Order: sequence, then structure tokens, then C-alpha cells
Amino acid sequence: MNTEKNQPKPPPVGGVLWSLAGDIRMLLTLPPALTMQVAHPAVGAGVDDHSVFRTDPWGRGERSLVSLQLWVYGGDGAAEEGRRLRRLHRTIEGTDAHGRPYHALTPANYAWVHATGYPVFRHAQRYLGRPFTPAQERQLYAEWLQVGRVLGIQDRDMPQTIEEFWPYYRRVLGAELEATAVVRELTDPDPPLPVPDRGPRWLRLLFRLVWPWLRPRFARFRRFVTIGLMPPDARRAIGLEWTEAQERRLRRFGRVVRVVVPALPERLRFMPIARRARRAARQAAGR
Repeated sequence: MNTEKNQPKPPPVGGVLWSLAGDIRMLLTLPPALTMQVAHPAVGAGVDDHSVFRTDPWGRGERSLVSLQLWVYGGDGAAEEGRRLRRLHRTIEGTDAHGRPYHALTPANYAWVHATGYPVFRHAQRYLGRPFTPAQERQLYAEWLQVGRVLGIQDRDMPQTIEEFWPYYRRVLGAELEATAVVRELTDPDPPLPVPDRGPRWLRLLFRLVWPWLRPRFARFRRFVTIGLMPPDARRAIGLEWTEAQERRLRRFGRVVRVVVPALPERLRFMPIARRARRAARQAAGR
């Protein structure tokens, strides 16, 4: 039983994830990471059978984002969020498309879901921010391992160094990933997305008015960043096409993002949980 003394702690204040995880650019990295996760047949089957991503995509996305923020900025609440997620996944089991039984908490499955974050963050940073130095890449991986401990992933189930990570990653890409049914839905250029139902009433009303015009454009943009911000080797393993023209568009988009986002005030650049944690950290440092 975890106690406050021995429960895993979130990554350190001021670390790589401290600036990365709460930045609004993080929103662009979630679709490629999710698509890599569900390209694993067991994970894809679990999402296909048990997730509400079709009926409540906006609510599901909001809950996932809040959870991720708590892993990094939740303080003493980070470990409880990790335990909550494991309780939530205890009943997620079934049979995948190949007739093989799966369970969400099988260590290899649970570890792969977590592992996808590192290569996606590393690749996306080359477009959306300043590329990580080798030292920052190592620090990011160490901090991501710490997040894994918060989620209840045992050290024996995750490679403990970058040198160990890449052979593991390439093995999963080459031997296990495929274009599952959920991958095809997440990369569909014209999915049946419902009108967004989050935010203040005036915003929901506005979405109802403009959604027939906005939906196909949003869907194309989501597909664009999903495939473009996915590491190329993962993209190839899943069978997702990406052209030189799309690459040039992504680089142009990245240049705009790199100029605009860092110039925003903190209240617009960082998501609410991150803003509160950053404010609290400054106040604590000023004592």
C-alpha cells in the first residue's frame, strides 16, 4: 500500500516536462501519440471496445488532458491520479481483431501506451519549439520514466535508458503495430465529429452555428498534425502516407507556432492546471 512517504513523485519543478506538458503546443502532440498507441492491436481493441471516443470525443479528450496535466503538475495528487487510472483500466479486457485476448493492464500494453509520449515529444519539438539538446533528451526520458512510476509502471517493464529504449521502440514498430480500425478512424479525413460541447454557453452556441463549415477543416487539420507530428518510422510502420509537400507545409506551420506561442502571456500559453502549479512554485520560491 502506497503511503505519502514512498509514493512516486511527479517530475521536478523546472524540469523539461515542467515547461513542455502545460504549454498549449502539447495539444498538437496528443493526436499522434494516441494514434501510435491504438496502432498496437491490443490497445486499439481496448479503445474500440470500451472507450467513448466516438460518442463523447470532446469530453474524453478533456479528461485525458486533465489527467496528463496532473501527472506532471499534480504534486501529491499525481500518484492518486495514477492509481485512479489503474482502477479504471482493471475491467478493460476482451479479444483483439486477431482473436487474441487482451487486458489493458498487461504490462507490455500499459507500458507501450506510456512509451509513445517520448518519441512524439522529441519529434514534435523539432517543429513546434527549439529542438532538444542531447542532454535535454536524456532528461526528458528520465522524467518520462518518473511519470511512468506515477502511473504504476514498474521499472522492469520500461527500458531504463535511451540506449535501451530505441531497440525496444523499433521492435514494437516492426513486429506489432498496424493500421487498426481505430487508427483508420483517427486519420479519417472526414470523420463524423459531433459539435463541441465544452466551454461557456456563448462558445457552444457559436460552434453550433459554424460547425458545418468548420468541421471538415478541423478534421483535415487534425489528420495533418496527427500524421505530420508522428515520428517518420512510426508513420511508416502503420502505413500512413506523408508527402514532401505536406512536410513543407508542416515546417511553415511550425515556424509560425514557434514565433506566436512564446510571445503569448502565461494565461494564454499554459493550460489551467499548469498555470496554477507554476504560480504556486514561484510563490514558494519567493518565501
